[in-house]
Amino acid sequence: MLSVTIYSFSFKRGIPADASGNGGGYVFDCRSTHNPGKYEQYKTMTGLDQPVIDFLEQDGEILTFLESVYALVDHHVARFIERDFTNLQVSFGCTGGQHRSVYCAEHLARHLKEKYPVQIHLIHRERGIEREL
Repeated sequence: MLSVTIYSFSFKRGIPADASGNGGGYVFDCRSTHNPGKYEQYKTMTGLDQPVIDFLEQDGEILTFLESVYALVDHHVARFIERDFTNLQVSFGCTGGQHRSVYCAEHLARHLKEKYPVQIHLIHRERGIEREL
């Protein structure tokens, strides 16, 4: 079964290393999307909190960004399953690894889990959160 590791991270701390040893995968830069971290009311929240989710989705920019991500990653996952590959890593970076990257990692994890027979290892590195889906 294909295992997909999905990271959220801060570019300030560097891109996450690929623990599988295979290298490759994707690194997406979320910094082009509207940053809730610039607003005081969101500073203590993360991309897991509903007010941040609402903020990110309000102008649709993050949704358009994720549509492009889904198109790329879906193709990759389908081919990896066909070819019996065992590991793929996808990472989302932003300024602090708190809002946009967390939101994107969560949404890709759910998208892939609903669409493919894959194991998801989700890691929000800067938040210290890891879980399996």
